[in-house]
Amino acid sequence: MPSKLSSEDIHVGTVMEAVFEPNPVEKSRDFLYRATKLDGKRAPKVVLSKDPRIRSGVRCLVRVTRVEKKQREDRGYIEVELLQLLEFEIADMWLDPIVSRKLQVLLENGRNILLDGPQGCGKTVLARSIGTAMGYEFVFFNCSAVVEATDFIATLQVRSSESGAPVTAFLPTEILIALEAAQTDHRRRFLVFLDELNRCPESARNALMPALDTTRRIFNPITNQFLAIPDTVQFIAAVNRGDEFSGTFNIDAAQLDRFAPIAMDYLPAAEEVRMLSKRYPEVGDDTIRIVVDIAQRIRGAAELGAGLSVRATDEVCAYLSHPVFAHDRAKMLPEILKDSFCGRYGGRWHDATTEAGAAWGIVQKALRESQP
Repeated sequence: MPSKLSSEDIHVGTVMEAVFEPNPVEKSRDFLYRATKLDGKRAPKVVLSKDPRIRSGVRCLVRVTRVEKKQREDRGYIEVELLQLLEFEIADMWLDPIVSRKLQVLLENGRNILLDGPQGCGKTVLARSIGTAMGYEFVFFNCSAVVEATDFIATLQVRSSESGAPVTAFLPTEILIALEAAQTDHRRRFLVFLDELNRCPESARNALMPALDTTRRIFNPITNQFLAIPDTVQFIAAVNRGDEFSGTFNIDAAQLDRFAPIAMDYLPAAEEVRMLSKRYPEVGDDTIRIVVDIAQRIRGAAELGAGLSVRATDEVCAYLSHPVFAHDRAKMLPEILKDSFCGRYGGRWHDATTEAGAAWGIVQKALRESQP
């Protein structure tokens, strides 16, 4: 959690960054927007602004114009004015510039977002980074565990009663807990990330339809009533689509229409090298370039169905950075690649008729070409 600023850190004229949301407090209608953080840290008082140029969910550079009841921790507010709107950016990860601009528009408009891309291309990392950048509390929910429509909100569990007899009871999911918290406290903003959305049955997924359209509500089996979803809740989902993925279900046109799709792909080679070099400097740029080059060749191979996750290149570098491999990295690299790369495909690395064997052929060829 970010640290909290004190009243001594805030003065009239101080320039800071903030992300605002519409102010829901009836008695403060003069203030159109509110925020709870300044420069990524919890503000000592609520931050308010009357400036109509502010856009909800967009990073802003603001100047403090007034601190009401500065000495009281339980009263007052910080009033600010807009200096400029800042470009949407995600720290510590590469994002295609066009994708970044699309995301900015969608987030400003509160649209549900569907991240569609191969496994391990960074969908979850992106969603989590968006939450951090925009001051959302991140709620991760894996849809592959959903069987019934109600499982998004509550799961039916069997437990023992005091008499020892089994009883059933609904337990709230992370989604329900977040929705109820958002209703109770308008200052809290949540990003609900629906991972593996198409790994739950289509019939169960239908329960989300009214939550994702203008109705903005979902059935709560615990109270047997519909629960309204506040505007402070943002939905982002992720899917893997393609014949190479088993255990997935189709997403029909009506469900897709509840989202704005964003296509993702693996990092460009140079960016993947840069990311891994930052994480594992002891491995060395030259070795990391070889690892990434091999990964890129495998990803582009027509004979291999699924792509190669960024987790695979990270795994290889994690091995190579460990002290047990420090003295013979070059010698051990082929052995590591047999598991970390070839092991992600069907068959065995030494069987050329299998996908794992095809991947091993690519690895061997690339290693030979990398030799001086």
